[in-house]
Amino acid sequence: MRGLFPSALILTIVLPAFMSCKAISSAFDNDRAVAKVGQHKLTHGEVASLVPKGTSPEDSMRLVMQYINSWASDLVYADIAEAKLSKQEKDVSRELEEYRKALLKYRYEQRYVNERLDTSITDDELQEYYDSHAQDFIASVPVVKARFMRISADSPAIEIFRKKIVSDNLADMVYADSLAYSAADKFTDYGGKWIPAPDLARDFGKDCESLMSMMKNSFIEIRDRDYDKLDIAYVSDYVRAGEPLPLEYCAPDIKEILIGIRRHRLVTELEQDLLDDARKKGKFVIY
Repeated sequence: MRGLFPSALILTIVLPAFMSCKAISSAFDNDRAVAKVGQHKLTHGEVASLVPKGTSPEDSMRLVMQYINSWASDLVYADIAEAKLSKQEKDVSRELEEYRKALLKYRYEQRYVNERLDTSITDDELQEYYDSHAQDFIASVPVVKARFMRISADSPAIEIFRKKIVSDNLADMVYADSLAYSAADKFTDYGGKWIPAPDLARDFGKDCESLMSMMKNSFIEIRDRDYDKLDIAYVSDYVRAGEPLPLEYCAPDIKEILIGIRRHRLVTELEQDLLDDARKKGKFVIY
């Protein structure tokens, strides 16, 4: 590779000023070069934003060197290509024009769609899509509705929580949550949403399969090795792998799908409308 690089492309790096955070700060106040490729120079000021305040000298040097190497690589490639490619090979005007047209088309489509796209999805639309695409909404892993807490193993709140949380009375359930929030070292109801069972298993530090096999009467309880703490989960609802996912769990994905369909329809209609309009005005003619 050495023979490919003319002497004008030699990379020069000037880094002694980057050996300490204090030096970095002062160096960034001037326009002295930190690197050079041929006639191209990179100044301290151009790399100043790369080094956050408080960064260690080692990390500062690493960040700066990564940027310098990337900057130099681009220029070396460009200079070599400029020297080695033919005039015809260096003519990128057509590609640039195609890219410009594609970019303008994309930007106009985005504005057109954003001005017209209705992102509101009704419950009936969610249900209709869910029912007609049932085969797409099968659980690959168990999903659960659960509450999890880590609490002192001898806490009197545990038994009260067990009794209240299984109640059909809303006040009892609210009381159980409030008790858990105040008494437990950690408590979460996962936003009251369905979650993949592996997410629950991570809170226990277990794999999903073994954790779910420990569930008895909707509870999973594991003491730590020292028996000081108890991890306890109440699973209020459960869908096994291979079973249909609940609509509530699928709703966010279905909403994105339906909005995507609407977006695609708008773009397709825009393209057709523009072609039709161009034909009417004589701008588009097929011979």
